[in-house]
Amino acid sequence: MTQSVIVQVGQCGNQIGCCFWDLALREHASVNQKGIYDEAISSFFRNVDTRMVGDGGSISKGKICSLKARAVLIDMEEGVVNEILQGPLRDVFDSKQLITDISGSGNNWAVGHKVFGSLYQEQILEKLRKSAEHCDCLQCFFIIHSMGGGTGSGLGTFLLKVLEDEFPEVYRFVTSIYPSGEDDVITSPYNSILAMKELNEHADCVLPIDNQSLFDIISKIDLVVNSGKLGTAVKPKSLVTSSAGAFKKQQEKPFDAMNNIVANLLLNLTSSARFEGSLNMDLNEISMNLVPFPQLHYLVSSLTPLYTLADVNIPPRRLDQMFSDAFSKDHQLIQADPKHSLYLACALMVRGNVQISDLRRNIERLKPSLQFVSWNQEGWKTSLCSVPPVGHSHSLLALANNTCVKPTFLELRERFMRLYKKKAHLHHYLQIEGMEESCFTEAVSSLSALIQEYSQLDATKSMPMEDLPRLSVAV
Repeated sequence: MTQSVIVQVGQCGNQIGCCFWDLALREHASVNQKGIYDEAISSFFRNVDTRMVGDGGSISKGKICSLKARAVLIDMEEGVVNEILQGPLRDVFDSKQLITDISGSGNNWAVGHKVFGSLYQEQILEKLRKSAEHCDCLQCFFIIHSMGGGTGSGLGTFLLKVLEDEFPEVYRFVTSIYPSGEDDVITSPYNSILAMKELNEHADCVLPIDNQSLFDIISKIDLVVNSGKLGTAVKPKSLVTSSAGAFKKQQEKPFDAMNNIVANLLLNLTSSARFEGSLNMDLNEISMNLVPFPQLHYLVSSLTPLYTLADVNIPPRRLDQMFSDAFSKDHQLIQADPKHSLYLACALMVRGNVQISDLRRNIERLKPSLQFVSWNQEGWKTSLCSVPPVGHSHSLLALANNTCVKPTFLELRERFMRLYKKKAHLHHYLQIEGMEESCFTEAVSSLSALIQEYSQLDATKSMPMEDLPRLSVAV
């Protein structure tokens, strides 16, 4: 069994990470009711004997003693990390896994990347090496960060290069939260474009998620719940209610519920690596099967049912409907419509009581409505994990390498150019040692090259399919 380390960077990364660890513990507690430290739990947790002095002795089997997350927490402000350490998850982390500063990066990619990167490089390396040493077979680093701020975008992408240099054989999966058009950080287009260049060059897979899609999903859940349809109810103390028990007002940003969606994405993404199933998919298979060209490693994700994410009691969707939902634009975690764009490849990660025949039937049913590149018409990768999410009979995570990510990148470039043409706020970046205006021009050129690659693929969409001869097998 392999292990993975979660590296959560910045305010957003740490808040999502906090949600992830909470849900992971609940999921394993539901499955592992005898409290035995097994291979599934070892994927993300160490079992530590806290009675031992120093680092604590790791226990490879037997009863769970004290679980410690395989995580590194980084933020250049103390607030969120301190909240985690004072909250219910405080015992899952220890001070050896944390790196914090007081001043913050001031929404400036250059401060996070150039200043704090060089300042904390050795400390970060030490924590990563320590986490790696505790793994028998380290397979993947999951980086969780936002693109719009300073620490998440700057230090988060600095970290990617460090990981590539130090652990070249270990996969780097990045969950990147993209800012919406109404983002309250004025410099977020600069930060995002500068970060994109690093993602292009140093990540194996990127799962782009935009805040607007998350907000829309939560709003839809609220709408369904408020409609009073039969069987619809919100569970007490759920993430879609406030502490007072009333529904969150529309003007409030329901960050907890939004972060919960991303945490569930990561849980489902790793379920096949953690639990048994008739058709398992390892994390390395995702990269191998879904990324045909090095830079086209941006995977659009969709989750169904969405209700899992908000503790809402809604009658379960029929199995076939669940597959249809995964390809509708309402279930995508970025604002995109994959059905009207070109697929390079697609993975379906199913959990629960689902048979291989159900998978095949639904793929055959959906195939005519989906357009795949001519050279990969059978570009499906599937997995079946027998353990469903807590409280549900089945779920589906779809990961699509699809040209529908292009509009997100185009909009980002447009917002960047609006600022950059006026050279607005540029001096804040250029006063940082090591930052030059060429950093901006190179970053936007890198993004334009990526957009061009997607455009070239899109141009093949209307071309007639070649009827390639198939190999005849004599029986």
